[in-house]
Amino acid sequence: MSIENVRGNYRFIPAGAPFSSGCAASPGFEIVHAALAPMRPLAEGFALVESHLKHAGRPLAALCAMQLRLPRVLSAQGFADFNQPYIEHLRAWGILLDGANPVARTNVALEVNPVAEPMLAGFFFTLPATASHPSLVLAGSAESRTNQAGRREIVAANDTSPQGLTLKTECILEELSRRLANLDSGWNSMTAVNIYTVHDIHSVMAATLLPAIGIAGHQGITWHYARPPVAGLDLEIDAHAVYRQVVIR
Repeated sequence: MSIENVRGNYRFIPAGAPFSSGCAASPGFEIVHAALAPMRPLAEGFALVESHLKHAGRPLAALCAMQLRLPRVLSAQGFADFNQPYIEHLRAWGILLDGANPVARTNVALEVNPVAEPMLAGFFFTLPATASHPSLVLAGSAESRTNQAGRREIVAANDTSPQGLTLKTECILEELSRRLANLDSGWNSMTAVNIYTVHDIHSVMAATLLPAIGIAGHQGITWHYARPPVAGLDLEIDAHAVYRQVVIR
């Protein structure tokens, strides 16, 4: 179930302390994408977000999603360690709601020309709407699911063959489709779809991904040569529907 974030003017799908699974603007508001060129170190990025929201006349609670780039793939414990100060920063801003983090997130490790430290690549925030189109952001999702024992498991672990990548893609699409339904939307509303992998995904795009996302594929798919943030994962996909974007230099 999604939760209304009244102060931020959006609702979100809770997923725990590090991030939410996705968010959608409340009626009368829209989500705007702010891309950073170049990317900024995360500490500097937080200051930039705060300054930009203040300049836009928006509260910090209007922040609804973040795009991060990591120097390297992390262990599960390393990822938890990375998340802790990030969560504390959002808590200090008063953004968390009863312990739940409403801010969606994608964080991946670039394979070529990696960054030297965690970087902010972009963020999303709400503004009063200038159009009636619904806007939303789906956080990055990788190929893991909860098994019958209640534990997370990697789908087609260590299998990057076309068959393995197909199973991974199907798992991710199932999860993202569930989130879209939760936010009363569907793939045809998406204005951008991003895929993050270092493996050959071409055949899977044609046979699995493009048929599943329908006319969202007319916008093209952006392939980032990057890895999901936790060791053992091979594929991540996110998407969003936004109609305003700014580039911050």
